[in-house]
Amino acid sequence: MLQISDLPAVNAILNGTSAAFLVAGYILIRRGRQESHKRCMLAALGTSSLFLIFYVIYHANVGSVPFGGQGTVRLLYFTILITHVVLAAAILPLALITAARGLNAQYDRHVRIARWTLPLWIYVSVTGVAIYLMLYQLY
Repeated sequence: MLQISDLPAVNAILNGTSAAFLVAGYILIRRGRQESHKRCMLAALGTSSLFLIFYVIYHANVGSVPFGGQGTVRLLYFTILITHVVLAAAILPLALITAARGLNAQYDRHVRIARWTLPLWIYVSVTGVAIYLMLYQLY
């Protein structure tokens, strides 16, 4: 049974998994494998959705967790955190719009927005793992 204290690690795994699905989906579409691309991108959306649910549950129970690092690493942490939070807020509507356009076969419109959504979503997923490591494992 999952405990509240397990959720940060679970969330890091979900973020990393989402990033892997995103990269795999990109590679697949570049190779013309549209159906496999679709499955990977929906899996990324699913893992990111699970992350969001667990994130809200964790922080509703625990609140904010202070960062213990000092000096330059503190500046690095907050730089990553601020960009992560701002872009994470943008990713939710971007990912949903991008997915809807792809699922509705509006491929020209899908590609136009996906060019922005993909790198931002990968950044948010990867920095989510980095934040976990810095907050819960290193400091």
